[in-house]
Amino acid sequence: MLVKILLPNQIFLELKDVNSVVVETPEGSFGVLPNRLDCVTPVVPGILTYQLAANEHSYIAVDEGMLIKTGRQLLISVRRAIVGGSLQQLHKTVEEEFLKADQEQLELRSVLAKLETTFLKQFSSISKD
Repeated sequence: MLVKILLPNQIFLELKDVNSVVVETPEGSFGVLPNRLDCVTPVVPGILTYQLAANEHSYIAVDEGMLIKTGRQLLISVRRAIVGGSLQQLHKTVEEEFLKADQEQLELRSVLAKLETTFLKQFSSISKD
């Protein structure tokens, strides 16, 4: 099976001869084998596990997105992804990268909220005059 993991601006990873993929969905773990029927499902943040022909399991941390299976091709489009050698290493990397990005988004939202409040105050003072 050909597996492509897509980010908003690039192809993150392209894998050939994949035997199986397990990804997290809103309903729980979702496994995909090469002969599975075509399908589409949302993906939630979690660990994607895939197995190559050599029976080696590998792990990728993924953010929310979509999974599309057509024929022998599996497309997984997510906002962010991180490859990890082991689950422990991946856990550490996810904590550092994803949590840092989430903190930056919270700070950005706070700044935007302050700008909106200032704008509304100034706009209301203009309309009173």
